Amino acid sequence: MAGRIRPFREDDADALAALVARSIEQIGPRAYTREQVAAWAARHEDASRFVERARAGQTILIAADDADRPIAYAILERDGHLDHLYSDPAHTRQGLAAALLVEAEAIARKLGVDMLYTEASELARSSFERAGYRVTHRRDFEIAHEGKAIPIHNYAMEKRLAQVPGLAGTYAHIVR
Repeated sequence: MAGRIRPFREDDADALAALVARSIEQIGPRAYTREQVAAWAARHEDASRFVERARAGQTILIAADDADRPIAYAILERDGHLDHLYSDPAHTRQGLAAALLVEAEAIARKLGVDMLYTEASELARSSFERAGYRVTHRRDFEIAHEGKAIPIHNYAMEKRLAQVPGLAGTYAHIVR
C-alpha cells in the first residue's frame, strides 16, 4: 500500500482521535496488560485537542492513504519533542512511522532544532531505534485510572541532529 505524508487539516481531527484509540486498544496488548491499555487509552486526547495543538503551532504530520485518509501521524513540538507517533493497526509495518520520523527530522532541522526527544512506548521503541534514536532511560510511572494507580513504563529517547544546509521538509515522501 502506498501512502504520502502531508500536513494536518482540521477535518483530520476526528479520524486521528479514532486512530489513536484503535492503535492503543488493538496494538497495546502486545506489550502491556489489559489494565495498562485501558489506563493509557483513557488519558488520550479527543479530536478538539488536535485542532488546539495545530493552532498553537505544533506540527502534526499525517500519513494518508490513497483516499487521503489518515493512517498514521506524528506530532512535533517546536522544541524538538516528538509527542505522538501512531499507526492505524491495519497499516503497521509499512514504513509509515519511518517516513513520519524522516519528515519530522527535516522540519526540526528547518526550525533550528538540534535534538529530537520522545517518550516511546514499548511498541514504538524499535521504530525510534531504527531511526537513530537512543534510549536515555526507562521511565516507570503510574497512570490514575478508575481510582487506582496503574504502573506502566515507556522509554525516554533522543536523537541529535546534524544540521544539513538546504534540507527542509517537503511533505512529499512516498511510502511503498
